[in-house]
Amino acid sequence: MDKELLNDKITIYQKELVSMINGLVNMDGIHTTAIPYLQLFRASNASEPLHTIYEPSLLIIVQGSKIVTLADENYQYDPTSYLVTSVHLPITGQIIQATPKEPYLCVQISFNTDQILDIIKESNEAWSGKMDSGRGIVVNRINSDLLDAVLRLVRLLYTPKDIPVLSPLIIHEILYRILQDRQGDLIKQFAMIGSHAHCIAKVIQIINSNFSKPLRIEDLAKKVNMSTSSLHNQFKKVTAMSPLQYQKLIRLQEARRLLFAESSEAANVGFQVGYESPSQFSREYARMFGLPPISDINRLRASLASGTALI
Repeated sequence: MDKELLNDKITIYQKELVSMINGLVNMDGIHTTAIPYLQLFRASNASEPLHTIYEPSLLIIVQGSKIVTLADENYQYDPTSYLVTSVHLPITGQIIQATPKEPYLCVQISFNTDQILDIIKESNEAWSGKMDSGRGIVVNRINSDLLDAVLRLVRLLYTPKDIPVLSPLIIHEILYRILQDRQGDLIKQFAMIGSHAHCIAKVIQIINSNFSKPLRIEDLAKKVNMSTSSLHNQFKKVTAMSPLQYQKLIRLQEARRLLFAESSEAANVGFQVGYESPSQFSREYARMFGLPPISDINRLRASLASGTALI
């Protein structure tokens, strides 16, 4: 099939997705759906940077554009591309193209390593990746086969009775498509037992489950049968940061969530997420979010009241 015809198919699929999503959601925000793992996002305006955690998922923008920052690395994607994260990553996301007439629209499909491993086994393909880990985030060019499958998945929201039977099959196909695409091995590596990436994925899970506790690299290394130097090296290859930097970002993001949701004292929240010194907590919070805790939360609430809050 020639390139021009493929581009025409992609354009047709994207226009239908825009129409269907607009028919399903008419308010800005994050929208869960009747399909497990599937969420829809809508924003009518560009945003300032938003700190959040990306879980293992596929994100496809059908209208608008966004920049995701991991540590000091920028990943921009739009309707010509898609983004995949294979592990939980603390990122900064900024919608850079959105208007009330043509809002930012995005489809997110979450997945887990068991789903990836099942597809690898079924396809009977040997993993061709290197033992060294690669980034836990990739951006690839969109293709018509993947977009067609995503379109069929979203279309099921209009026929709910078909969801239980057909949605697992289509999600399986979607994951197969991204594994077959360029950089597919960078996604497969996290499901391959014995790979460095699989070990780092386990370390990330441990840190997320115990982020408020002191982090001992030696203990983490023992749990995944790695040396401390190898753990540091491979962890940075996956996340672009050290384990301690990763833990700090997780702590601060959770602190911000607690402050906004519970109206707790900043010092108490700092203790909850693992800080022993209120002054250190306030200092590191301000360095990350631009303002001390209470001032930052007041700004967020004012933003929400004015209708300009981030999503």
